[in-house]
Amino acid sequence: MNGSGLAAGIGGGAKRRRGLQSGVASPAPAGDRPLHHSWIGNREVPGRGPLRDAVDPADGRPFASATILDAEQAAGAVSAAQAAFPAWSALPFAERGRLLLRLRDRILEDADDIARLIHREQGKPPAEAHAVEIFPSLEALKHLALHAEEVLRDDATLGQSLLLAHKDSRIVYSPLGPVLVITPWNYPFGIAMTGIAAALAAGNTVLLKPAPATTLIGLRIGALAKDAGFPGGVVNVVAVDDAVAAALTEDPRIAKIVFTGSTATGRKIMTAAARNLTPVLLELGGKDPAVVCRDADLDRAARGVVWGAFVNAGQTCASVERVYVEAEVAEAFVAKVVEETARLRVGGADADMGPMTMERQRRIVEDHVADAVARGASVRTGGVTPEGPGWFYPPTVITGVDHTMRVMREETFGPVLPIMAVGSLEEAIRLANDSEYGLTASGWTRSPEVARRLAERLSAGVVTINDCVYSYGEPTAPWGGVRHSGIGRTHGALGLREMVAAKYVAAEFRSGPNLWWYPYGSEFLRLMSTANRSLHAPTVGRRLRDLIALMGFRRFRQRVRLGGILRNIDKL
Repeated sequence: MNGSGLAAGIGGGAKRRRGLQSGVASPAPAGDRPLHHSWIGNREVPGRGPLRDAVDPADGRPFASATILDAEQAAGAVSAAQAAFPAWSALPFAERGRLLLRLRDRILEDADDIARLIHREQGKPPAEAHAVEIFPSLEALKHLALHAEEVLRDDATLGQSLLLAHKDSRIVYSPLGPVLVITPWNYPFGIAMTGIAAALAAGNTVLLKPAPATTLIGLRIGALAKDAGFPGGVVNVVAVDDAVAAALTEDPRIAKIVFTGSTATGRKIMTAAARNLTPVLLELGGKDPAVVCRDADLDRAARGVVWGAFVNAGQTCASVERVYVEAEVAEAFVAKVVEETARLRVGGADADMGPMTMERQRRIVEDHVADAVARGASVRTGGVTPEGPGWFYPPTVITGVDHTMRVMREETFGPVLPIMAVGSLEEAIRLANDSEYGLTASGWTRSPEVARRLAERLSAGVVTINDCVYSYGEPTAPWGGVRHSGIGRTHGALGLREMVAAKYVAAEFRSGPNLWWYPYGSEFLRLMSTANRSLHAPTVGRRLRDLIALMGFRRFRQRVRLGGILRNIDKL
């Protein structure tokens, strides 16, 4: 794959006339518009590249600008992270945890201001920014500061081979090095902070490459890390263009790439990483189903599904993007969903739902709705792009849908909720699993038995019963999907161990050669044949007989301690 193709995927910014879309270089900022810079080695570094405007999605107007690093400057950020790694990785967990808690404190002090910035640059209401971006960040920092050491403590292993059980062995978890964290525009603070926190807790240094559309939020994280007292080079935030972003994924000094974004770009990241066999963690797209059973609490299900569909204007990889409801309750459920949706207030800071972050994403939503209507679906509420400034789109409910429609198969990533009536729970599960994605799924039922069936049979990385989307805020819950929804896990113990290399360490301190060392010869051939039968013959009696036969070999008596054999005789 050529570099331009990868760069276009990583950048994620749609080019619009006169550079008004976030992520597009523009001339010098107008008037006294604030100017922001990347963070390298705890210093603000003005980029030598062009400027990038930060745009308010509520009115489409630029309100600040960021300077863009050139290739040499970005490479310098990798050098800073690489230079800081030995000292940072050598710090005790307690010291790294202390700094994570200081970062938590700084975020808490500035939480209202951070929420306002998220609202201004990304679009979600400040209250929602607190709930879905700041809250998960604070929880992750606290959890990792207090529990990373116990998760990454050496694991003693108990040898199972009778001839090797005398060795002292364990698994050691070692930091990787500089980790490149590439984050999306839909949760520019929460996803970035949780990824950075895990990398830092494990002893890695970080390069954060924020999405072009939400550059300022990413740069704010660099300032917070400096204020919290992290050593220079431990946390670096780079605002770069598409070509430089692509080059970072191919830098051999990067120890791991953690990418959250679209499945298409994830493939490009993986291809670029293969050049140096750089390991990747990919959290990609979703087409997350909800199954509403005939025995569900319909009031709760309607309210939960509406929130899961429209939180962050539907721009969530775990959004409820399709609903399968059993036919007996479909009409009642749809009525409750439409009523609940009609109550939502769309608008500014005090609304329930803000604008979409980018105009190009709104066009995808419009296309999905138009395709569904053309194929026979009915819009029950919403579905019409409002006049006026900004990239607003109303929360939209569609019925009469099926799997021939794009809205049921492709990731919409916007405030659209298609609902399909089905004849049975079996049909609902089959259709829910009929997708190339498998990030999250939810089931709505009063029955523990039905809940168990849903949990077992829904194909997803996360399954929740009578709730949805929320588990990203639980720091012990692993996050990730199956199939085209990604590779690996973030969050929890599984996510933390993605940030380390597992190393098997074994030791013994006796003198003399081991049984299997040179020389070989005919006696050793007979000895090993007997040893294999002593360990793996089909009955205990035959294994004991061959174990006794081993004692007749001089080499066995010289090189194996009988006491060790007797202490581990249970392994026969």
